[in-house]
Amino acid sequence: MNRVATVERNTRETQITLTLNLDGKGRCGVKNPIGFFDHLLSSFCKHGMFDLDGELKGDLWVDQHHLIEDTGITLGSCFAKALGDCAGIFRSGFFIYPMDESLLQASVDFGGRSFLACDAKLTGTPLVSIGQDGNSASFQTDCFEDFWQGFVSTAKCNLHLDTLRGRSDHHKMEGLFKAAARAIRAAVEIDARRGGEVPSTKGVIV
Repeated sequence: MNRVATVERNTRETQITLTLNLDGKGRCGVKNPIGFFDHLLSSFCKHGMFDLDGELKGDLWVDQHHLIEDTGITLGSCFAKALGDCAGIFRSGFFIYPMDESLLQASVDFGGRSFLACDAKLTGTPLVSIGQDGNSASFQTDCFEDFWQGFVSTAKCNLHLDTLRGRSDHHKMEGLFKAAARAIRAAVEIDARRGGEVPSTKGVIV
């Protein structure tokens, strides 16, 4: 079964192309201009065993919101396209991920309805780092929830993300991406016992 999807999203604000392989090896080959965001996507791929390729471009002179949210929208569209009618998958998944002092929880259901509950408990303070060019760069932590809101809107799943405890915003966000990856991986994997049927009493995921 070839569960691979490519989606392009081109607007006046962003130009995004992503190719997703649900049954990959955990490789992230996305050209991403935002350092910490690249780290989050790489962690998502590594722990979800998804392969993701493509390029992200956007109006970063405005701020990071457009590019981060639209990447979530595009990635969610990739999942929806690769899953099709969701026949044969487990459909739901859950994971608790410990990351040093932080403990993060993710629950997901690809049931055809979009909903996000996010209690990340972030401070809202941007993470500042030194870019590869030697200049300072930052990640707008208030865009974290925007990414996942974009994702659920097109993936047609409901997703609950919770920080159970934690101090470091870095650990909270990275741990939540890893927890989400493991929960989503469990949800989209093929259930051999299901025999290819759609996992719904309705007979269809809508």
